[in-house]
Amino acid sequence: MMGCNDSGVTAQDIVNNLVCLDYKLSIAKYINVFKMVQMKSIDVIVIGAGAAGLMCAITAAKRGKSVLVLDKAAKVAEKIRISGGGRCNFTNLDVTADNYISQNKHFCKSALAGFNQWDFIDWVAQAGITYHEREHGQLFCDKSAQDIIRMLLDKCDGYGVQIEVGVEIESIAKGETFALQTNVGDYQCESLVIATGALSIPKMGATGFGHKVAKQFGLNTVETRPGLVPFTFTGKDKDDFKALAGISLPVVVSLVGRKAPSFKEAMLFTHRGLSGPAILQISSYWLPGDSIQINLIPDMNFKNWMDTQKQDHPQALLVTVLSHIFPKRLLGLLAKVFDMQRKVQSLSDKDIEQLEAFLQAWVIKPSSTEGYRTAEITVGGVDTADLDSKTMQAKHVQGLYFIGEVVDVTGHLGGFNFQWAWSSGYAAGNAV
Repeated sequence: MMGCNDSGVTAQDIVNNLVCLDYKLSIAKYINVFKMVQMKSIDVIVIGAGAAGLMCAITAAKRGKSVLVLDKAAKVAEKIRISGGGRCNFTNLDVTADNYISQNKHFCKSALAGFNQWDFIDWVAQAGITYHEREHGQLFCDKSAQDIIRMLLDKCDGYGVQIEVGVEIESIAKGETFALQTNVGDYQCESLVIATGALSIPKMGATGFGHKVAKQFGLNTVETRPGLVPFTFTGKDKDDFKALAGISLPVVVSLVGRKAPSFKEAMLFTHRGLSGPAILQISSYWLPGDSIQINLIPDMNFKNWMDTQKQDHPQALLVTVLSHIFPKRLLGLLAKVFDMQRKVQSLSDKDIEQLEAFLQAWVIKPSSTEGYRTAEITVGGVDTADLDSKTMQAKHVQGLYFIGEVVDVTGHLGGFNFQWAWSSGYAAGNAV
């Protein structure tokens, strides 16, 4: 049996000398020493291998830090993979603070300036990834979201980032360093970055883990709700919309009675209610009990158009002329409000004004949303008042960082949430 001395004790020594009389170690001390020598120590641990986590890991490793990324999923970057219909709307040409929802509208500015959309576009171009622009400045991969994932993983590999999947975090403690207990072993690190996302799309493993960590260390969280999510309806509205499922048309949507942006995009009727880009956008601002207002004729001078119809087609029925601008199934819904069988020549100026007012300001009240099950993002999260906007570090916990969706910064539809992930991850990666 190997002898004992006063120095150079290794894990193997301890295994071979469970009871060493010279050292007179108690069982408790033996366990602590064994844990200490077995502990995996590293500069930076990032929990979460999504967009923000991988960006942070790359940035920190490029600065010479040893970086380990842990994720409980079997694969990394699953939300990147499914985003944009599989083509990843990776950023937007027109990123400003106005594209984000937060209790502090100014918080995101520093990170967005430190690594902006043009910086990420340079990464994409240098990686040889071809892309294209769609409406409203949205940028998508020509081929596949896998191109973005491959680019990020190649950078991780090039800078020596370690990534371990299937890792469940069992506990986190803070002393001089952070100590993590997991299902695959224990770790310690100087800096800990929480990049776990939030509650949206739980079937992909989304949880409130990051919010729990924030609360554990005394940070406040802003109440969360589903964002970028379809509306649902009950009763008569649900039946009406179900009959219109599949119809899409351009609209302008806004909230009634509460300040929020309006959104001019497509709206889609579904079997459950309403979806489409315009609806997803306003849903991030919607609260239970709110009504929404929909302009069904956003680019039209309806009165002038109707005057022309009266002149050119005086004997035509209202349903006939309106079928030139609306799907026929939608006219069935309008027929519950207006007599569609009247001849256009019989319509007075007041009749036309009333019809125009309805089409420009159709007010309905959603019952709810489809919830986190289909929400693309979580509104709310770790309170920005408890974070440094330049570094994403917790103000009162040295070495603890929160980035990406877990933070109370939520982007509009169109690549803005990915840009927040890149920017916040870069900010933390440069600070750890």
